Amino acid sequence: MGIKLDMVGIVVQDMKKSLDFYRVLGLEIPERANTEMHVEVAQDGLRLAFDTVEVAKGVYGSWDEPTGHRIELAFLCDSADALNALYEKLMHHCYVGHREPWDAFWGQRYAIVTDPDGNLISLFA
Repeated sequence: MGIKLDMVGIVVQDMKKSLDFYRVLGLEIPERANTEMHVEVAQDGLRLAFDTVEVAKGVYGSWDEPTGHRIELAFLCDSADALNALYEKLMHHCYVGHREPWDAFWGQRYAIVTDPDGNLISLFA
C-alpha cells in the first residue's frame, strides 16, 4: 500500500487575517471563506487547509500554542523578478519579512516572510 501527501494544514488564530496574507501571496481564496472554521485550497493536486484553533482543539483534544520553526512551506515563483516583486508586494501590505530576497548558494533566488500566525514562508525561484 502506497501513500501520497494530499494536504498540509495550518492552524490559524484569525481566519480572515491568515487568508488575506495567502491571497496577497497569490492563492485564490473566495472572500466568503473568511468566516469559515475550515478552509481548503487545492493547488496542483495538493490541498492547503486552514483551521481555526477551535477546530484544532476538537481534532486533537487540546491545543498548545507552538513555539519555534518546525516545518517549511515553500512557494515557487515564476522568476527571480517575480519573487522580488512578490516580496515587495507583501512588504507594501505590511507583512513581516524574515529575510529579504537573496541569491542562495544552491542557485535559487530566495526570500522568507512571516505569515500572520508566525509561520516562516519561503519564496524561491
